[in-house]
Amino acid sequence: MLITSSDSYPMMGHHPNLVFLLYIITRLGNLTYAQTPFCSNGGVYSTNSSYNNNLKHILSSLPSNIIATTSGFYNVTVGKDRDKVYALSLCRRDLASKDCYDCINSATKAAMEKCPNQKEAILWGAGSICMLRYSNRDIFGSMEVKPSFSMPNPNNISTDLDKFNKTLHGLVGSLVEKASLGSDVKFGAGSVNNSVYALVQCTPDISQDDCSVCLRGALDEVSNCCGGKEGGRFFRPSCFVWFELFKFYDDQFGGYDASLSPPLLGNSPTEPAVTSPPTSVKGNKSSTSQTVIIIIVPILGLVTLLAIGCAILLYRRSRQGLHDNDRNKSLESLQFDLRMIKEATDDFSDANKLGQGGFGSVYKGRLPNGQEIAVKRLSGHSNQGEEQFMNEILLVAKLQHRNLVSLLGFCSEASERLLIYEFLGNGSLDHFIFDPIKHIELNWELRYKIICGIARGMLYLHEDSKHRVIHRDLKASNVLLDENMSPKISDFGMARMFVMDQSEANTCRHMGTYGYMAPEYALHGRFSVKSDVFSFGVLILELVSGKKNSWWDSSEDLVHLPSYTWKNWREGTALNLIDSTLDREGSTSCEIMRCIHIGLLCVQENVEQRPAMNSVVLMLTSHSMTLPVPSRPAFFMYNSTVAGSNSKETESEQSAATDGTTYFFRT
Repeated sequence: MLITSSDSYPMMGHHPNLVFLLYIITRLGNLTYAQTPFCSNGGVYSTNSSYNNNLKHILSSLPSNIIATTSGFYNVTVGKDRDKVYALSLCRRDLASKDCYDCINSATKAAMEKCPNQKEAILWGAGSICMLRYSNRDIFGSMEVKPSFSMPNPNNISTDLDKFNKTLHGLVGSLVEKASLGSDVKFGAGSVNNSVYALVQCTPDISQDDCSVCLRGALDEVSNCCGGKEGGRFFRPSCFVWFELFKFYDDQFGGYDASLSPPLLGNSPTEPAVTSPPTSVKGNKSSTSQTVIIIIVPILGLVTLLAIGCAILLYRRSRQGLHDNDRNKSLESLQFDLRMIKEATDDFSDANKLGQGGFGSVYKGRLPNGQEIAVKRLSGHSNQGEEQFMNEILLVAKLQHRNLVSLLGFCSEASERLLIYEFLGNGSLDHFIFDPIKHIELNWELRYKIICGIARGMLYLHEDSKHRVIHRDLKASNVLLDENMSPKISDFGMARMFVMDQSEANTCRHMGTYGYMAPEYALHGRFSVKSDVFSFGVLILELVSGKKNSWWDSSEDLVHLPSYTWKNWREGTALNLIDSTLDREGSTSCEIMRCIHIGLLCVQENVEQRPAMNSVVLMLTSHSMTLPVPSRPAFFMYNSTVAGSNSKETESEQSAATDGTTYFFRT
């Protein structure tokens, strides 16, 4: 049965033996597809076409071919040019051959019935124990995360939820490491104290890094879809994560328990014992033996060291070769043809231009399959080298989170450097909160949803992605809104990747937007995760007040939003900050005031006192948590010239912006 909702779960209750029995019955029972599979709009074929014949040939041979493998994975191509079909099938690693055959066999029959004449489809079958996928494009070796679906267990957790989540994330995290290190089989299953069981698996054709990224992203989605539940599953084309309170996988059919450590390496039972040379030999024979030993032993040691060195060198070269192959395959899967992009954007016409920034212009486009895209055309004066450009593409493409804009690919031909992103029809956040008409559409529920979504996206960048990423330019215009008004952080052109234990870095080249930029970065080039926290705090205050981070008042003084907020907070008039379109005295006023409080904590002058993003997310979601008292923000203002400043205080430091505006920081 193809699953798209939680209706596939048997009645689970709290009887593990009955649950497992029902699961086995479900798994071995009638393998039908009651729901509609994911049929792509990637094109159609005619009934008597070569593509149809090639597809039929593949589907008829898949069930028998997959059980001939030892990994439960099989991929194949048939045909040439436009009639070429790419197909792959994957069974859950712990399945018996017969179960795998039955599941794939039913999936192939359902594919022709449910996706007639569709060139691309993906089906998860029989309680999601197998997957069938085919396409008219090369789908091998590249990680893909869409389409995806989840299935939460209908029963709620009755134990300590925080403790359960910590145990689950620890277990799945260890399984992700085991699975991503696999070659022929990227699979892991195990339990903690026989109370929480989990299983993860990737398609073996993707790289180790892609497997890890795919599974960690799926784990994040499991938390969103199945939080507080006794079990849950989240499926992507390249990987899936599954957990339950009962043992749902089967060791005897090739599965293994991830809680078991591998045996220690050592001598095999048949390996002969090493004996010491005799130590008591008389006369000249003893002297001769000693001389031979003195000469031979160092030579043998040197030869051994040389052999080990050569082996290590060859191993590193082979690993580098595999890494380069994985990198090239990943880049190939992301590369777009320039002619296609020009056709999609009507040759970058002004009618399709969405906006322009310091790094280039953005255009709306439509691919031949109907998919809408946003194309960022980088300006020609970029100092970025080709190798660095490619590496950054691979980095951003692997950042997969519901609150980050997805990079679909790139194009680098002749003098053109293009980045292709998913298109979000509602545009950027600044077009709503600062628009005199549109900002009325943002009630508090929507604003709070946007604040929490941005926080989750930043937490992923700082803590949950494989590499710690500092955005460095978080602002309202770099937050896009999808059709459901959910926020997605965009524009990673200035992002910097850190290793996970690195906390800060320095730069002599300031990049970012003043007003959102933390003072330690603007003045001294020092940036860290706390610099992003400062920018996020400014964003919170903008969403609450509906005001930009600075504006000119009636006395022609420039008002800085964090400074203005701090003044009203200290004077007990913080309600004045709230956007006039929101209910300042209603049921949401406490939540709004709490957000102002969190915003002030984020923009504190002392870097160490600013909370990390994991604490910010906890503050936003746990209203019972007591918030610390904020200290003053980094007061600053700016003016067009140094002379004639309206400030009545002494400016101790200043930093010149690229547009000639001078910024003054008061300490």
